[in-house]
Formats: sequence, C-alpha cells, structure tokens
Amino acid sequence: MNHTHGFPLSRRGLIRTGAGATLAALGLGAGAQTASAAVATTKRFDLSKPSYDLFRSKDTHGARVQQSFAFDWENKFLFVATKRTDSSDSAGDLCINKMDFDGNYISYMHLDGFGHGVSFAALPNGSGTDLWIECAANSNGYGIALTPVRYTAGTTLSSPAASAAYRPISGANEYTCNVDPVYERMIVRYNTTAGKRFAVYPLSDFQTRNIGSPLVDFAQPSIPGKAQGYALYGSYVYFMTGDHYPGDGEPVGDGDTMLYSIDINTGVVKQSEPSTAGSTLWWREPEGMAVYRTDAGEARLFLGFATGKEGDRRSSIFYKNVLI
Repeated sequence: MNHTHGFPLSRRGLIRTGAGATLAALGLGAGAQTASAAVATTKRFDLSKPSYDLFRSKDTHGARVQQSFAFDWENKFLFVATKRTDSSDSAGDLCINKMDFDGNYISYMHLDGFGHGVSFAALPNGSGTDLWIECAANSNGYGIALTPVRYTAGTTLSSPAASAAYRPISGANEYTCNVDPVYERMIVRYNTTAGKRFAVYPLSDFQTRNIGSPLVDFAQPSIPGKAQGYALYGSYVYFMTGDHYPGDGEPVGDGDTMLYSIDINTGVVKQSEPSTAGSTLWWREPEGMAVYRTDAGEARLFLGFATGKEGDRRSSIFYKNVLI
C-alpha cells in the first residue's frame, strides 16, 4: 500500500540536504577520538512501525537480482546495482541502473571485476554522480578496496587494481560503504581476520578523497542470518538480514527478513524487528538499504528487495519514517 500521509516521494520531494551543518562545527573532524560517544546521540528509526512503498516490481537493465541501491540526493536519481547478466557471481561484474524516484529505468553502466555490490554510495558532484563502490574483486567476488566511479551511461569500466584505489583500514581485506546525507558521514563495513567491523568518517573525507582517521570504529555485533545491507543515520547503523522467500513457484509469505539498529558509539544492538514489507510479492529477497531526507525534512529508512520470477527479477523498494 502506498503511503498516503506525509510527503510524497518525488523528484521535487525526496531529498535536498544542501551543505547543512558541517561536522567541523560539531567538533567531529577527521582524526577525532574513536572512543565511545565520539558521535553525538541522535534519534533513531522505530523498526516496529509499518513500511510504505516507494515502488514495486520495476524493471532494470538486466534480468538478475538487485544487490543494493543508492540515492543521488541533489540530482534526484536512484542507482540500483544488479548482478551482471551472463556473468558468474565470483567475477564481481555489476550493472548499475540509473532510475528516477518512481522506479523508471533511465540508463545503465557496467562495472566489471568490482565486487558483490552489497552496499555503495552515490555522491552528487555537480550535475553528475560519483559512485563510491568496492573494487578489485577477490576470488569470491568481493571487492578488496574502494574507488569513486563517475557514472557514465552506456559504458563498461574494468576495475582498477587495489593499489590504485582506497584501502583506509590497515589489515582489511574487503570493503563496502554507505552514505548518511543528513549528518554528512560515510560508513565503511570491512572485513579482517577477526571478523566484520564498521568505521564512520566525515563525508568530506570522501568528497575530497583525503580519507583520515574514522570518528568511530567498532566490531559488527553478533547477528544471525545472511547480511543483505546496511545504512547509517546519525548515531545508529541499520542492518538487514534474510534470504529469498519463497522459492520460485511457491506460495508467498513473510520470509525471514530481519532489521537491526546498532549504536555506533557502543556497537550494541538497540532494536531488532522482522520486516514484512512487500510480503505479497512474488519471490522476495532483502537487498540493500539507504537513508535520506525529504525536502520537507522527513527522514526515511529505505529497504530494498529483489522480486519477480526467475529470468525476470525486479526491483522493489520500501521505507520507514518514524523516529524515536
């Protein structure tokens, strides 16, 4: 059911954050302490509240499942990363789909050998968009560095070597990222021999391509299930797990999608709730998260799902909007 109250999500109504308050004004510049309470406490999304439709079952350039999505909040476009048609999962080949906020497909770009596409960021840069995304895929198809890519419709780009990209965490062997355009920060999820961790940076570090010390750096808490996306809003990171449900041709149902909020100052789970967003869709796999704010000031937590029949997978995106 479409959300009939509040502010409609449209090209003029989704996001326009502008410059906003700078982190420097809050005393949170690069090199800040990584101890607890390094980031001021903010409100968080209530995960128990209903989800509303952005769109359902929209076509992308290829027929394979979406992996994640990201908004360019100034130029008003949505980018959906899907698996590349006729490519193995281990190859790390992605198709980036440019769409409008109604889910209408506009154009594509192919990124060969970049990674799995679990999460990425779309940073506005003038009239264009810089995609910050994993690259230099390893033998399992996961990127071992981060790189900015200028979105260029209809082109194919091969991944740079890790040595020509960004590896801000010493000892990390896999990277993904996600942007919080409201509080102007970037979160990086990375893998080490000790497990998964998160690091949060001022967004300006990535805009200037001069990545310094993180504001906070913490271990991902023990969360069961298959990781399918994350997003940052203020002092909380949101995490989604779950597998596809049902199988092809089986009855629809709620599945096992779970949502979590994690305090980035302590690394402790604050709330966990199941998600039934899109439960009536044909085949439903949680894939990607993002946070943005409408022009009218309403913050929204977006949840993505790959849906549709085998050979014709579609993109479906929902959102929550209650802060506590």
